[in-house]
Amino acid sequence: MRVTLFVEPHRGATYDDQLRLARHAEAAGFEGFVRADHYQSMSADPGLPGPTDAWVTLAGLARETSRIRLGTLVSSATFRLPGPLAITVAQVDAMSGGRIELGLGAGWVEREHTSYGIPFPPLGERFDRLAEQLAIISGLWATPDGASYSFDGKHYQLLDAPALPKPVQKPGPPIIVGGRGPRRTPALAARFADEFNMPFKTVAETATAFERVRAACERYARPPGRAMTLSAGIVVALGRTDAEAQRRAAPLHVKSVLPPEDPVVGSPDLLVQRIGEMAEIGATRIHLRVIDMSDLDHVDLIADEVLPQVGA
Repeated sequence: MRVTLFVEPHRGATYDDQLRLARHAEAAGFEGFVRADHYQSMSADPGLPGPTDAWVTLAGLARETSRIRLGTLVSSATFRLPGPLAITVAQVDAMSGGRIELGLGAGWVEREHTSYGIPFPPLGERFDRLAEQLAIISGLWATPDGASYSFDGKHYQLLDAPALPKPVQKPGPPIIVGGRGPRRTPALAARFADEFNMPFKTVAETATAFERVRAACERYARPPGRAMTLSAGIVVALGRTDAEAQRRAAPLHVKSVLPPEDPVVGSPDLLVQRIGEMAEIGATRIHLRVIDMSDLDHVDLIADEVLPQVGA
């Protein structure tokens, strides 16, 4: 099982906080370090000192780590134009030596858009824009050297783009599409993604989502050899004692706009069991969301008592 750490810096984390945790996760043996891409806290707590830009952060981490994979889970298609985003991700991929992954979604938190003057179209249009962005980014990365790329969509038009720079990974960094949507999300994953992620839900709900994606992959002709990675997100609050686990879980009880989640709170063995259940339904990658980014002991507990048991 491939196991990454997932963090939410918009809750309150500096670049140095993220660098410390990414380096610690790399040394502890985690495969990846992925972060949310938000510009505002989801709760009444403003998340001091404030947000950090995901791709500026990942560019820095790319130069200050050596092995761990890095990416977003997920960037919002409303935040950036697809052409410049393709350039940014390709450049950070080169800066990392080919360790970058792009998670891309439609965007869903209206408040952070209105706070910072970012347009927030209706849901249907956001998904339309996401589909065009996925097509454009994939198309730019796949364009042969010396050729140009054009795209004539409803929301984006590109004319004779030189499709440069090229990322280190070929044909491009892995693309992650995730979410709970029953119709458009599986279709977009099947058409464009290397990985589908179901975030922070029960095993049964995750299994249903995986089945929808498998069915969508059968409907759309995927290139030969392009397998679909199925991954699950799990919120974790572990402890050597129940009191320690409950202390780490305390922030989960703070009211926010997040959808209901199914966290693992308790001993490392409970997480090993949950990962095993996810493996049984087809997951080959797990993204573990740790709540307190300064709690390095929590990361060590997972590394010491969970990773060896799940073959990470």
